[in-house]
Amino acid sequence: MTSSRVSTTGRRGRAVRALAAGAALAAVAALAGCASADPSTGSDHQGSASRFTPAPQKDGSEITVWTDSTRLPSVQAYQKSHRDVKMKIVTYDGGADGSTYLQTKVQLFDRTGKGWPDVVFGTPTDVTWASSPTKPGAAAFAAPLDDKLVPRSTLDGFAKGSLTPCQFHEHTYCLRNDIAQVVLWYDKSLMDKWGYQVPTTWAGYEALGLKVAREHPGHLVGSVGDTNSHESYFWSSRCPAFHLTTPDTLRVDLKDPACTRMATLLDKLISARAVTTQGFFSQGFAKSSGSKVLIAYGPSWYGQYLFKAAFHTPAKRIAAAPPLKWPGETTASTGNVGGGVWMVSSHSANLKASTDLVTWLTTSDANQATAPTYPAYAPAANAWLADPAHRGYFADDVSGPFRQAADEVWTGWSNTRFSDATSWSSVVLPALTAGKTLTATLPEWQKAISDQARANGYQVTDR
Repeated sequence: MTSSRVSTTGRRGRAVRALAAGAALAAVAALAGCASADPSTGSDHQGSASRFTPAPQKDGSEITVWTDSTRLPSVQAYQKSHRDVKMKIVTYDGGADGSTYLQTKVQLFDRTGKGWPDVVFGTPTDVTWASSPTKPGAAAFAAPLDDKLVPRSTLDGFAKGSLTPCQFHEHTYCLRNDIAQVVLWYDKSLMDKWGYQVPTTWAGYEALGLKVAREHPGHLVGSVGDTNSHESYFWSSRCPAFHLTTPDTLRVDLKDPACTRMATLLDKLISARAVTTQGFFSQGFAKSSGSKVLIAYGPSWYGQYLFKAAFHTPAKRIAAAPPLKWPGETTASTGNVGGGVWMVSSHSANLKASTDLVTWLTTSDANQATAPTYPAYAPAANAWLADPAHRGYFADDVSGPFRQAADEVWTGWSNTRFSDATSWSSVVLPALTAGKTLTATLPEWQKAISDQARANGYQVTDR
């Protein structure tokens, strides 16, 4: 950890570390690989969150800010424009690759009774423990921002469901920095050349994939080989693989039709070689197959950081379409592959300055309009979309699909105390590499998730 200088980071590093364009991808790599949690009352493994009692306040006192290196310039920009605010800036990994550094340090600070930073950047996973005391008699690290700190009008300005990972015990413990809503990316030049229509439903996606396999073998409509591929596909299918029914009970039901329908669809496309089991971010893929990706169902950052930075697809070829629908749906559901959070410490002696900082970082056009990834705060997202740097590369205006998808992220894929990528990477991906189908692998995936959940203190149910 360093003070006022950049350190190595990369929350999404597990997805992009193999790319030669690693420096460019670092901006997106810092996104939290997050899920969202159902807001619930009751207690978790640490016990109920105690009533928030602010620490004694000292107006004008220095605040200590822990940030990852990607967000460091934003924090420095705030410091430059708010010279009356005394700040000590410290860089750390921000929870990169599942790091528990912040949690471990807070546990230490709770034992010694001092040392807590005033503001921290972290992942939604951090909120699962920071919203509750780390030991009996301690205060929860994160302050409830909806308790007289951040106005309701500001909280209501975030994209629908984007603050759900921040919500426990009927309070909101963080502000979402950015989201990575899943959309349908496609090569418009090839689609137009071959006379293909952009699908609007999963049935249309499947039919197009099978047609591409017959008429243009070698071209692809997706990949399931990355450590976060399940967040694009199974999350978008409303599969209850990680569904918190209470803060302490996790529903894992991969027999649910919402899971099996996606497994069946993908198995057909994998068998036809229209969907690859090799990851988009795997070693050598960009060089060997990047130009053959017709469709990629994935997060909003795919445009800039997959097609442009990794695949080097020429400008004005790639476009985005809204999330796909299943039969009977009037509104689509989609997944999320990223997004970090800002928390204010309940121990801060300067809650006014700390809260103003996290509000500015997440909501101000001055900061978010030029941010590397899509802001969770809707008005700031409009400013972000207006920036030519976020629009000029694409064949069409991505604003409509991005805005729509931002409000369609399904909140039933919950944020948990463990990474949803572990079981997918350790069980599902090796099985696919060995030639097993997704359908046949669902029981093993269910067991792996359930075992990991129990090891992290959850009760597990399949109902």
